[in-house]
This record gives sequence, structure tokens and C-alpha cells, in this order.
Amino acid sequence: MMPTASAGPTLREMDDATRALIRLAAIVTAGDERDVRAAVAGAQDEIPAAWVEELLLQTYLFAGFPRALNAMREWRRVESEPATVGESTTHGTWRADGIATCSAVYGGMYDRLRENIRALHPLLDEWMIVEGYGKVLSRPALDLGRRELCIVAACAAARQDRQLHSHLHGALNVGVDAAVIDDAIDVIAGLVDEAHAQSVRLLWARVRGK
Repeated sequence: MMPTASAGPTLREMDDATRALIRLAAIVTAGDERDVRAAVAGAQDEIPAAWVEELLLQTYLFAGFPRALNAMREWRRVESEPATVGESTTHGTWRADGIATCSAVYGGMYDRLRENIRALHPLLDEWMIVEGYGKVLSRPALDLGRRELCIVAACAAARQDRQLHSHLHGALNVGVDAAVIDDAIDVIAGLVDEAHAQSVRLLWARVRGK
């Protein structure tokens, strides 16, 4: 049984399924319809079904409902029944889980993050914790390390550098080995143009401290 997302198991080595999951995260975020269809169709042979579904569920946080719905529609052509379902949880549970998960991702920057988001709008702070980090990212079928790598891929593919910077730190904070993130960056670099790939590599180098 996989640990809960908030447990944040350490990822010390990249495996083929995780590499394929990262690639899929980037494609469903920014790929065209043909690319998404091909990537989702091929996922069945490369990635555990539960991982695919959790990635597609969290996609709405980073790429919007239209892309999440379209990608899940393609996945239903491959897997007709859901591999994961909703848990019996309450709003209060989502809040507690969200605080724990967000704290793990942001580490010492957590309090500043909450202050900054509240300053933008109190509801954005509420939704970030309860909806994002609680209801979605704390689901147990995919560990937090792999979720963060998928978020890194999504932010890179969508060219959201501010969030990419945060989640590169987040992947390290939840125990993903830097060498695994190196491999993830290589996967992402193969899906974007050369200039953007170089920008992503430079940002990662600054986060890593090289």
C-alpha cells in the first residue's frame, strides 16, 4: 500500500514509470489534441493506472478543467472504469491535510506563502489549502514526491516560471533526490523548444545552488 501523499516518501532513483508520468504531465498541460491522445493511449503500458488517474485529476489545478476533462476522456477510451475513487472526507479533513501537505512542500517558506496569497485574495488562500493541497494533492493513490515532479513538468510546459521555481524547491523539500529532478528536467527539455529548455535548466541550477 502506498503511503499517503502527506508522508512524502523519498525518491532516490528515477524509474521508467515515473519518467513516463512526468512526460504525460507535460503533454496533457500543453500538448495539442493529437499529442494528448497519443500520450494517454500509450500510458496504459507504461504507468500504473492509479498514477495516471491521479495525474489527470490534479491537472485541473495546473492546466484548467478543459484540459483535465479532455485528457480523462481519452483515458476512458483505454480504461473504462476509474482506478481510483473519492475518499470519505470532510472539509475539515481537507483543511488539515492541506496544511500538512502545503507545509511539506514549502518548508520554511510556508508562512510567507500563506501571507502572500491572502494578500492577493483571502479566498485564493482558502482554495489553495482546502481545494488544492487538501482535497486533491493529499489523495493517497500517488505519493507527494511524484506529484511534485508532475507539477514541475506542468509548470515548465505552461511556462509558469514563478510556480516552477517554487515546485522545484518543493520537490527537494518532500524528499526527491536532486538526481531524480535532473532526470525529470531532461524529460521536460525533450518536449519544449531549445530556448525554453535552457531556461528551465538554468532555473533548476539556481534552485539547486550550482
